[in-house]
Amino acid sequence: MPGVTLKDLSKRYGDVGAVNGLSLTVEPGELVALLGPSGCGKTTTLRLVAGFLTPEAGEIWVGDRCLSSATSVVAPERRRMAMIFQSYALWPHMTVAHNVAYGLRFKRGLARADREHRVREMLRVVQLAGYEARYPGELSGGQQQRVAVARALVVEPEILLLDEPLSNLDANLREEMRFEIRRLHEAFAITTLYVTHDQAEAMVISDRIAVLDHGRVAQVGTADEVFLRPRTRFVAEFIGRTNLVEGVAESADTLVHGPLRLRVGGGLAPGARAAVSIRPHDIGLAPAGGARASAGHNALAGTIKRASFLGESVDYQVELPGGLTLRVAAPAGRRLLVGAAVELTIDPAVCVPVGEEPR
Repeated sequence: MPGVTLKDLSKRYGDVGAVNGLSLTVEPGELVALLGPSGCGKTTTLRLVAGFLTPEAGEIWVGDRCLSSATSVVAPERRRMAMIFQSYALWPHMTVAHNVAYGLRFKRGLARADREHRVREMLRVVQLAGYEARYPGELSGGQQQRVAVARALVVEPEILLLDEPLSNLDANLREEMRFEIRRLHEAFAITTLYVTHDQAEAMVISDRIAVLDHGRVAQVGTADEVFLRPRTRFVAEFIGRTNLVEGVAESADTLVHGPLRLRVGGGLAPGARAAVSIRPHDIGLAPAGGARASAGHNALAGTIKRASFLGESVDYQVELPGGLTLRVAAPAGRRLLVGAAVELTIDPAVCVPVGEEPR
């Protein structure tokens, strides 16, 4: 399977820049999730790759084929791609078998018996064997989604594009289908671009995640990389929950915020204003006098201002000297009361400097 390379893509709608010089490389057989909030340019990017939109600048390459440039554009039907839409786009008057077989009608030299065999085999792969004669209206949402996936895969595309395909499903079914799509990707290894605004979905399904912000790639990496080592404030705040502590860098590994001095893992520019990201679950919490901070760790005294029970954990808001408030995620075993004096311990290694994404 070929890979996909996007070079400095740009697309505007009037005065609004939907995609602004976006560059991204998807390796052959890789599944990359385009993740971001509404309006960040992820669906526009997918439609540019599909050929439904024409970029105003930049190039789109699949392997050694240039599909879009300043001098030429390849039509969508010649791009050897398949796309799965949010609405599934199944034909309601056709049976499951006829829906799946639809794209095979345009493959020359494929006998009817071969088409029928392919359809049966693909329905078996997506665990819908025996549903050939049913109509879309007789299927659940998850089953309809599987039909849409089968229809896309049966034509053996070079590139698979998915535009928020699980957003219409309920929470439990959506979680089940995440694993199903990942299973199918591992079985077929088709180079895939997957658009979603759901962080958990992107983390489960993808090999890498490209976080989009204002039409650009803010960061690309594995789920571990973008969560544990965010490069910008936007990525830190969008991927999971975090505490952003702003201040002035006293040295490469010390941030000053009012009366607090916070040791970090390095990477600060001395004398400059800076911000660090600290995940709530990386902060140790204990009653005042009960904390035993390891050598070199930050030890901070504070007061609990709010406690929210979340089942497996408790979300605390702890106020520190100087008015700084940190969110702390602690196990739900022993609960501390609002107003209690507490001590926080923070490993400098989990205090990650983050920058601003250029607009």
